[in-house]
Amino acid sequence: MTFDWAFLLGTLPAFFRALGLTVELGLIAIATSSLVALLCSSVLLLRLPVLGVLVRAYVELARNTPLLIQLFFIYFALPSLGLKLSGYSSAIVALTFMGGAYLTEVLRAGIEAVPRTQVEAGMAIGLSRWQLFRHVILPQAGVFSLPALFANFIFLVKETTVVSAVAVPELLYTTKNYIGLYSKTYEMLAVMTALCVLLFVPLSLLFRALERRLRHAQFGS
Repeated sequence: MTFDWAFLLGTLPAFFRALGLTVELGLIAIATSSLVALLCSSVLLLRLPVLGVLVRAYVELARNTPLLIQLFFIYFALPSLGLKLSGYSSAIVALTFMGGAYLTEVLRAGIEAVPRTQVEAGMAIGLSRWQLFRHVILPQAGVFSLPALFANFIFLVKETTVVSAVAVPELLYTTKNYIGLYSKTYEMLAVMTALCVLLFVPLSLLFRALERRLRHAQFGS
């Protein structure tokens, strides 16, 4: 079987559109998951009784169920409850639901790593609990959490392949579609692999450089 380079090159525009959608989904999921994690970790830090229980229940549920099941529930089950979402919207909600839980745990660990003396010093100069969280705890916790945060960011972008199950035309969906239509398995897998390398290697290097820069800015080392 010969490798069909002409066919491969002809599919590149569609694959680049799929790559753009993958990046878009990943960036939105990172932003929304980070917001959810910030809110949830704030609730845990401030020890709000009822909300704290709800946050812990959410984290356990989201981390202990597969993303595909969460996605299917949002896309197929919610319409029976009167809430119908498109495949794209379902993908964002599912990625945010899962990503927010993982990032909450990452931030919680970062918060616990902040030296107790820093917290006591903030309290000694009269900072409120919110001021203490915003100006003392969060900046340091964020830096302590950087390796795990960035690893989870990359994980979220990788998990966008799952949303092909609800016909969102990202990289994996486009690959399977062309294989099903034209049986060009090797060519399509080669394109998908090359684009994944093109996406994830620079992303990993970018996050590594950003981590070093932020750590140096915070601690000077």
